Amino acid sequence: MTGLAESIESMEQLATVWRAMVLDREPEADVRDLPGLAVRWADCRFAFWNCVTLTDVGADAALVERRLNQAADIMRSKRRPGFLWLFEDLLDAGARAGLAEAAERAGLQHAFPGTGMAGDLLPVPDPVHPDLTFTRVRTDEQLRAYADINARAYGLSLEEGRDGLAGSTLWKEDVHAYLGLRDGVPVTCAGTVAADGRLFVVLVATLPEWERRGYGEAVTRKALHEGARATGLTRATLHATAAGAPVYPRIGFEPNSPMRFFALKD
Repeated sequence: MTGLAESIESMEQLATVWRAMVLDREPEADVRDLPGLAVRWADCRFAFWNCVTLTDVGADAALVERRLNQAADIMRSKRRPGFLWLFEDLLDAGARAGLAEAAERAGLQHAFPGTGMAGDLLPVPDPVHPDLTFTRVRTDEQLRAYADINARAYGLSLEEGRDGLAGSTLWKEDVHAYLGLRDGVPVTCAGTVAADGRLFVVLVATLPEWERRGYGEAVTRKALHEGARATGLTRATLHATAAGAPVYPRIGFEPNSPMRFFALKD
């Protein structure tokens, strides 16, 4: 794939996967494909399930400014906060250069960066880590542990994390969601889910006190191994935070589009 094609793939994977995740939380959620905007908004306390993304390809500065204002208006209409996800490589050079100022005028502030990644890397070997055993999430208790690891890793309250996953049938049946246990205690987690002929890696997290031990990489490899084994898929995609970005190239992922996450100004 070319760089632009991979950036389009990354945006489309977000729209596809988030449709399922959002409707899993709230069947009456706001899931719309508008001109230049994909709305995927559960309006739940788990802010990552409240998402708008720009979908135009090659958008110039004027179009991006219009889309940013439209996105901000949608976000203001919601009860719960969330993020605008923006794939920089979908914008033309002028729009990228003026993005910060355009976002400011729309009432948005930069929250954190990210990176789209993809690779034809599957299957991967079944991983072994000397500290960890792996178990697939099948029970509500395991799903709650998965949510709590994400909450602690991303600085959320436990209630916010649980609002994103608690009681989900999707996560217990369709997502290949794995916990990494150290001495029987869940300390890390990762999931993969099939989407348009690819495996998408979702919600990778490690408890802060157990970071930098290779746990996140190991449990991601487990989720990829089992997802590929079950589906036969060979390509995988993900959206990495700054903390996770160094991990995934070791598995075989290659970065494509830089991403920016925007929130409404306080």
